[in-house]
Amino acid sequence: MKLFDVYPLIPITIQKAEGCKLWDDQGREYLDLYGGHAVISIGHTHPHFVERIKDQLDSIAFYSNSVQIPIQKEYANKLGELSCLHNYQLFFCNSGAEANENAIKMASFATGKPGFIAFKGAFHGRTSGAVALTDNPKIIAPSNARSDFHILPFGDLEETEKALSHGQIAGVIIEGIQGVGGIQVPDAEFLLGLEKLCKKYGAKLILDEVQSGFSRTGRFFAHQWVDGLMPDLITMAKGMGNGFPIGGLLISPDFEASYGLLGTTFGGNHLACAAGLAVLEVLEKEKLQERANELGERLISELRTIPQIQEVRGKGLMIGIDLDREAGPVRSELVNKYQIFTGSAAKKQTIRLLPPLSVEWNQLNSFITAIREILAK
Repeated sequence: MKLFDVYPLIPITIQKAEGCKLWDDQGREYLDLYGGHAVISIGHTHPHFVERIKDQLDSIAFYSNSVQIPIQKEYANKLGELSCLHNYQLFFCNSGAEANENAIKMASFATGKPGFIAFKGAFHGRTSGAVALTDNPKIIAPSNARSDFHILPFGDLEETEKALSHGQIAGVIIEGIQGVGGIQVPDAEFLLGLEKLCKKYGAKLILDEVQSGFSRTGRFFAHQWVDGLMPDLITMAKGMGNGFPIGGLLISPDFEASYGLLGTTFGGNHLACAAGLAVLEVLEKEKLQERANELGERLISELRTIPQIQEVRGKGLMIGIDLDREAGPVRSELVNKYQIFTGSAAKKQTIRLLPPLSVEWNQLNSFITAIREILAK
């Protein structure tokens, strides 16, 4: 049997990882500034992460949500403490796409309406509802296309109000910072305007923090850069588990739970919660949120001094770099000559940086040196 060939693979086989370093099957060392799509938050094979999972395996790895699972409550309490969102309710799932599907469902249940709004450049996942709200026609199958789902111009409150005024919109979904869209940061006026419009027209505001959450931007969630913003629903995954599949939906106190409303087989299992708790404990102990903010500011400042870089966007260690040329050949040279992994974006001129939050300045500086040399040619 062969694999279904849908991934354009880098011809490198990674066999070992530690911190921000990777090693291939030839023993070559690489610097990981992409973290496998922003998944590696506290660093590869962090000792506390490994220990937490091993300890959990010694007792129980899995049982379904048909029994009490105390580690779920332990996780929820710690998440509330670090995110300062104590009053929200937590539903566990397994991925960002699932989190967004459940957010769509909750908004529709609560409002009795079918329609949703997303924005140009959005990426919300590859499952049915999530892909219908993703701005990429290539991945929307005929069965996913929905006439009451709307993709509107990013930052345009006037167009958003027009769509909301028809009275059929259950929710508005927006990323804390657009990832695949090229690290587009929504400004405070736009986010607060969306919140106001949602309240005016009886819709729910959904913040997709799947890529931008868990301290990556220098705040626990990216939307927390905007004072006073309180979404109805917040979706999360990726950095939540540092590589272990886990996702979640934060639900405001306005929503009432009932048996059978949502459900999952694997979500919130013992092993997933142990991995998630390890992430939270390391984020807190090693002050990775503060480091992300400090290192990100310094890195952005340095990158803006390179003449061939047209724009640098982002917060913390979620950074988009627009070049004066296509990024593909530059990224290839970064890997092949300098052994540095970076990410792409929908815009061909953009490089994405999403390193583990444990990255050191000397590692980031080696990237600055490398890209300066490449672009100067």
